[in-house]
Amino acid sequence: MPLIELKDVSKLYGFGDATSVALDEVNLTIEQGECVAVMGPSGSGKSTLMNIIGLLDRPTHGDYSLSGRHVSQLATNQRARMRRDRIGFIFQSFNLLPRLTAIDNVALPLLYKGMSPAKRLRKAWDMLERVGLGDHVFYYPRQLSGGQTQSVAIARALVNSPQLIIADEPTGNLDSNSSRLVMELLSEIHKTGNTVLFVTHNPELTRYATRVVYMQDGSVRYDEQTKLGEVGRYARQVMYAVPETTEDDDFAGVSAIMPVLDKRASAGAAIKAKLPRRRKKAPAKKAARK
Repeated sequence: MPLIELKDVSKLYGFGDATSVALDEVNLTIEQGECVAVMGPSGSGKSTLMNIIGLLDRPTHGDYSLSGRHVSQLATNQRARMRRDRIGFIFQSFNLLPRLTAIDNVALPLLYKGMSPAKRLRKAWDMLERVGLGDHVFYYPRQLSGGQTQSVAIARALVNSPQLIIADEPTGNLDSNSSRLVMELLSEIHKTGNTVLFVTHNPELTRYATRVVYMQDGSVRYDEQTKLGEVGRYARQVMYAVPETTEDDDFAGVSAIMPVLDKRASAGAAIKAKLPRRRKKAPAKKAARK
């Protein structure tokens, strides 16, 4: 049984002529234990797809099944419970509470489950040690580097032992060394049997995935199985390719921008015409020589 199964899932925003399509009849199946990278340009529907899979949003049309259970129309409290118990989130902006220490941030999801203080702190400490921050448990987020802060966010996502880890641009705010650290942690999580789903714009990070899904205009354009340690062929082709421009493309670009420039020039002339004209000062008379 697939862990995730989307059938003709669409997401629309707005009404009437102002309707925009974020997802357009997406069909996607993800098995337990896969590590899937989702790529695509801005506005392709990646974040909307993550929100629907993570039960943060509902599809307008279509059906979504998680572990064989149809979750598209669950009540709000049922969705919240399933999200708490089965899904761990890792965000680009970390989303840690600045006034809580690392161990308190990691233990926070366990508080919502009603776990005793001693038990949740012990479990949070163990999780921080797992991500290599056992000696930073009482540090505040402002005292940690970017990579360490994201490692705390990963520990928080794992503390409930979820089936699915969703990471939305987990390395977007990190330098190359911190990015490598975070991706190695996600790779270790995947190797222990967790299903990992992460969004990235960097084709190099597809080396950590077993599958790459490329999205465009709200649809899945390409779905490629890859080997760990290798960049997907299609990801490399799409993300590294530099489109060649022809003379016709240049003329088309000029034709598109000329009306905009003409409009700006006309508006500037109209504004200039309304401005009061400055009177020219009469030249000062030279004093007569004695």
